[in-house]
Amino acid sequence: MKILGIGRALPAQAVTNAQLEQLLDTTDEWIRTRTGIHERRIMQDETVTSLALDAARKALADAGLTGRDLDLIIGTTALGDDLFPSIACLVQQGLEADCPCVDLHAACTGFIYALDTADAYISSGKAKNVLIISAEGLSRVTDWSDRGTCVLFGDGAGAVVVGQGEGLLSIRLAAQTGRELLYSASPAQPCPYTPSEGDGSWGIRMQGQDVFRFAVSSSAKDLQAAAEEAGMQVAQADWVLLHQANMRIIQSVRQRLGVDPARMPTNIHRLGNTSSASVPMLLYDLYHSGLLQPGHTLALSAFGAGMTSGACLIRWDKPVPHELRDHAETLFFA
Repeated sequence: MKILGIGRALPAQAVTNAQLEQLLDTTDEWIRTRTGIHERRIMQDETVTSLALDAARKALADAGLTGRDLDLIIGTTALGDDLFPSIACLVQQGLEADCPCVDLHAACTGFIYALDTADAYISSGKAKNVLIISAEGLSRVTDWSDRGTCVLFGDGAGAVVVGQGEGLLSIRLAAQTGRELLYSASPAQPCPYTPSEGDGSWGIRMQGQDVFRFAVSSSAKDLQAAAEEAGMQVAQADWVLLHQANMRIIQSVRQRLGVDPARMPTNIHRLGNTSSASVPMLLYDLYHSGLLQPGHTLALSAFGAGMTSGACLIRWDKPVPHELRDHAETLFFA
C-alpha cells in the first residue's frame, strides 16, 4: 500500500498550562520540563465524530477521491461519542460512502495496527482504497483532579487514505498484557442480576515510571525490528515519527537509536498526547511543512495501553501541493 491523502482536525479551544495552574496544584514550568507540553486542544462544541469526519474529508480531498471510492473504513478511538455504532460507521454516513466499516481498538497504537490491517486488505485484493481515521476525545475520560495525568492529554483527529502501491516497506506489531500500567475503567452501569464490586476508580490511571520504561524499550525494539526487515537502520530513515506521549520518552528513544534530532519532529508542545491520533497528526504537520519530500523514508512508532506497540517503515512518494504549505504549523525537534 501507499498513502494517497492525509487530513487532520483539531478543536478550536486551546488550553494552556497557565490555565491548568488555576485548576490544579501545578505550574507551567513543572508540566513543560517533565512532558514538553505547553498547551493542548480540548473539545468544546466539537465531538469525536465531527473531528473524525472533518479529518476524513480533508484526507479524501488530498487524495482526489470521494466517499464513493472507498472499499473500507477503519476507525481507531479509545472512546467514540457512542459505544455503538462505531466511529467508522458514523463517518461513512457523513461521507456518503458505501463500504464495510469497523473500529479497531489498540489504544495509542491504533493507527499502526490500522495501517497493517489496511495493507492486508489491499494486498489480498479485497480493497483498493481504505480510509483510516484516528479520532480521540480523551478529555472526556480524564480525571481532571489528577494532576499527574490530566495535563498530558488532548483531543484531535488524523486520517489517511491508503491505496495500492509499494510504500509500506515493513511493519511490526506487538502486545503484552499489563492492565495495571495504564487503563480507564468501563463506564458500564450496574446490573441487578450481575453483582460487581469494581475497583471504584474513574478516569485514566497510569503507573508513570513503568509506562515510561515500556514505551522506551518497546519503541526502540519495534523500530529496530522494522528497520532490519526493511534492510536498513533506523538512523538512516529521513524522518522518525514517534507517538507524542512525553518529550522525555521521545528523547530517550532518539538517544538509544542514535537518531539525528533534526530528523525527529514533534508537535507535543501544542497538542499533548492525542492517543491514536498522535502519529497521523504529526505526519500531517510534517507533510504540510514542506520538509517531507517524495523518496523520503519514514519510520513510525507508537505504544499504548494493553500494552500494545508497533512500528513501520514507509517510503513516501506524494508531493505536497504548494498552496497547502501555508497551513504549516510549528514543529519542534527532539
